[in-house]
Amino acid sequence: MLDPQLLRADPEHVAEQLKRRGVDFDPAAALALDQRRKALQMELETLQAKRNSTAKAIGQAKARGEDAGPILAEAAGLGDEIKARQDALEGVLREWDALLLNLPNLPHASVPEGRNDDDNVEIRRWGTPPAFDFAPRDHVDIGEQLGILDFQAGAKLAGARFTVLRGIGARLERALTQFMLDLHTQEHGYTEIAPPYLANADSLRGTGQLPKFEEDLFALRDDPYYLIPTAEVPVTNLLRGEIVEAGTLPLKYVAYTPCFRREAGSYGRDTRGMIRQHQFDKVELVQLVEPETSYAALESLLQHAETVLQRLALPYRVMALCAGDLGFSAAKTYDLEVWLPGQGKYREISSVSNFEAFQARRMQARYRAPDGKPALLHTLNGSGLAVGRTLVALLENHQQADGSVLIPPALQPYLGGLERIA
Repeated sequence: MLDPQLLRADPEHVAEQLKRRGVDFDPAAALALDQRRKALQMELETLQAKRNSTAKAIGQAKARGEDAGPILAEAAGLGDEIKARQDALEGVLREWDALLLNLPNLPHASVPEGRNDDDNVEIRRWGTPPAFDFAPRDHVDIGEQLGILDFQAGAKLAGARFTVLRGIGARLERALTQFMLDLHTQEHGYTEIAPPYLANADSLRGTGQLPKFEEDLFALRDDPYYLIPTAEVPVTNLLRGEIVEAGTLPLKYVAYTPCFRREAGSYGRDTRGMIRQHQFDKVELVQLVEPETSYAALESLLQHAETVLQRLALPYRVMALCAGDLGFSAAKTYDLEVWLPGQGKYREISSVSNFEAFQARRMQARYRAPDGKPALLHTLNGSGLAVGRTLVALLENHQQADGSVLIPPALQPYLGGLERIA
């Protein structure tokens, strides 16, 4: 959530920054709504003060044995007036809250200008895409020939955008997950969390999925829960409504969960294979830090995600997202895009974002500042990595002419020393 004080004090600046994201915002309308709130509050306070003074006058008149009738008549309509002002004020406050909840974060000054992913800026590349002496196949053909990916079974059991992994395919997914968790906990200093896979509306509001993106969530029919779209939701909300001591920061969490998304608006895109699924596994990294350290934390979080790709010998590039391509809650985002020989291009495998105080303000997640007063944390998260897409990249980049797939040395201990899937 944007800082309401900033919105009131400088709505033109907010409008200018939101315009960078392609969002139209009317500062005059926002200012008028806030002026209406102030006016109603003043009217309500005046009426309440009048009611209090009238009640006191009635008591004094009765104590003196005087006729309180004229004062009672004067007070008769105050209750209705107060109720009308209270109702009007509640309506304005609901409108103000809805405005704040539906406005995205402001982009950081370092975020490139641009309207969509065509305007994202490449920062660097790591590794060289493999040069095959045969026509490389995509993961669908590789997985089906090896008998480890079963897309027909997934469609039969659930529908489109679901996959069944068999045998070494299922074991490979488990190995990748374990490898990532071990790397982040043992080398990068994260604490592992095993959160619920269901979340309530307060949690999804806290991280920014609600109310704006409800159509992309799977909601339970008869219960007030949603299937989580990412571990970011439950893990970040661990600090909702909390005040932590500054000496405990930074807090660094890692969690493996399945993730569930409707993929609303993506119909017709990536319908082949495992690139865009309704259910997928992900290892998520979350950091909660003091504001002055959050951009250094963003760079470290990016490096932690990059390490996974480097250990697995998967070529990738780092992209800085332009203002028009930022996610709703993000102030700045890097995407990691892994090379997929089957598509002949780089595809996103991780987004690493700094949300500054945007999520913390929605959650009231705070720390004890040096002056002893509570202050809002900065929150960050990123995929470390999306397990299914990592499996896809591994199959495609390490495929061999005979149809087999080599296992990177870093992953072999998690597969009992297996060096090749054949």
